[in-house]
Amino acid sequence: MSLSLAFARNGDKQNSPFFEDYLGRLLEERDRTGLTDAIHQVEAMMITVDPGSSVQYIAELCLMTPYHYLVTLESESHWTHILRIDMNSPDLIVREVKDPAIRGIFRSLNEVYPIGSRKPNSRYMGEVLRVTDLHRVVECQRQREFRFFSADDIRRMELPGNIAVSKPSPYTHNIIGYLERNPEDLRVYALGLSSIRHDVQTVYEAAKALQEKLHIDGLILPIDHLATRVYSQNREVAILEWLSLSSYYYWGSYDIKDQNSSTNVTKSVHYEQESISPAKVFTANNTPYFVNHLDKLPSPTETFVRNYGPRLHHVALAVADGETDGEENIEHVVKQIAAQGREFLLDVIGSKEEGLKQIFSSASEHSSLIIEYVQRFGGFQGFFTKDNVAKLTHAAGVEEELLEMQAEASQKAG
Repeated sequence: MSLSLAFARNGDKQNSPFFEDYLGRLLEERDRTGLTDAIHQVEAMMITVDPGSSVQYIAELCLMTPYHYLVTLESESHWTHILRIDMNSPDLIVREVKDPAIRGIFRSLNEVYPIGSRKPNSRYMGEVLRVTDLHRVVECQRQREFRFFSADDIRRMELPGNIAVSKPSPYTHNIIGYLERNPEDLRVYALGLSSIRHDVQTVYEAAKALQEKLHIDGLILPIDHLATRVYSQNREVAILEWLSLSSYYYWGSYDIKDQNSSTNVTKSVHYEQESISPAKVFTANNTPYFVNHLDKLPSPTETFVRNYGPRLHHVALAVADGETDGEENIEHVVKQIAAQGREFLLDVIGSKEEGLKQIFSSASEHSSLIIEYVQRFGGFQGFFTKDNVAKLTHAAGVEEELLEMQAEASQKAG
């Protein structure tokens, strides 16, 4: 039996007695009932984009990440593209709505937020987790009062029929899918007609040829962590909910006072390597937005959530340790990608002496997601330094303020 509470705690953030009590009780119950051992790694991440955006987004992803285009699944109202590195790392599932008039639950999660509504079908949907006994896991989670879409719902939404899908979280707006698969079997998604789309294959091949030309192929590694932003009052319950749905443990939280926020990390019980199952990070303001003016506190995290809704903020990819052409690999990767017109929010920050370097890209126009690159030196085990994360949070906040002003100007002009 796994022991989810046996891991060392990191960080300096003080949690509430409520959190500490239920953290212990929930993880002990999860271990005791066998759920921890029945739920395994992140199999895939699901993203949806607006009509006409998927081909350009795949071109962007195939240049900036190690992902390869595998196949397209066509259903009545969606194109679903599968991107894969290998069977040891999660897939990316990129869905494109064919008709801009189609309405559904994922669109509705965007439409009440001023910037999110500008791309109504563009959002990160959630993770698919591998399980060993799908029926048992779902029934156990239902007994714990988690709710799932019916088989008819999944057919109407044109999601893969072999995945059980939870209703969106009230705290993160993400869904969780469970896919039963033996480790030696291939991942397959039961959905629509399978084909290799010529236009997607063309941009994929061009992106990989450019990676090779720029000498960045092999330097960008699989996903290191996924970072979700939530409202301040939902920080603790969002973490507890994710731990209840997954087989992750609570690694710890850091208070980032300069940005009036905290960064909270969870990691897989079963897989030490993030390349197999990425860490899940939750960021939240320390105080709700309506009190910040009293103490003149910054509020970049809460502002993001108010503009976009609770959602994934960035996907972090590891960069191989070492140097290329006399530069640390992260510096080389960023310089080469920036030369292709891709913008970054700040210079690479951190140092070899501190243990890691990091940088944020600007948000993708297709998915609104930021790409982070992180290079660790000499076996550094953490995800950030407090100074680094403060600078990254500030830089993202500056971009989001510009987008907010653009949204307000667009509304007035309309």
